[in-house]
Order: sequence, then C-alpha cells, then structure tokens
Amino acid sequence: MTALPKCPKCSSELTYEDGSNYVCPECAHEWSKEAAAEAGEQVRVIRDSVGNVLADGDSITVIKDLKVKGSSAVVKVGTKVKGIRLVEGDHDIDCKIDGIGAMSLKSEFVRKV
Repeated sequence: MTALPKCPKCSSELTYEDGSNYVCPECAHEWSKEAAAEAGEQVRVIRDSVGNVLADGDSITVIKDLKVKGSSAVVKVGTKVKGIRLVEGDHDIDCKIDGIGAMSLKSEFVRKV
C-alpha cells in the first residue's frame, strides 16, 4: 500500500485519492496531487528567536536560562555555542556546549551571533 500525504489543513492521516486530487474526510479539504508533490520538495528554513535564518556551522547565543533534563545543570543566558548542526524534529539544533556536552536545543531559545 502506498503512503498518502497527511492533510495540510488538519494533519489527518485518513486522506484518500479522488481522481487527480487528495481528499480529507475529517475536514473535507481537497488539494491536487501536483500541489502535494511541490510541498514535499520544499526546503525547511529554521529561524532563531528574532527571525534570522540559521545554517549548519553558525554560532549562536542562548537567550534564556535552560534547565538540562535529567541533571541539575543549567545553560545560562549568554552562553555562546559554535558550530551548530540543524536537524529535523522539535529540538532542531544539535550542538556541543562546553562544560555540559552534546545537547539538542530549540531554535526559539537562541539568537544568531
């Protein structure tokens, strides 16, 4: 069975084909197969807290104290991180912070230097 795309309006996985369109039975949204193919080819752009576009290898600074899960350590405001790597997922930045080690950060808590 082929994997059909999720509904772009409500993210339902119950979509089905109807001629040259996809249809969502939950919200009744219809979209063309060509639009679905173009949407799959789009490149994800990750932005920092003020809207600057981030790229692999950028340097960032933390704008909020962040607690490290499973530890008593805290990443303090103003901590600078060099050589970030962008990844897919909720925490979209992988980096190595001095004194703490490898971490994943959300782009909404950093600013590009």
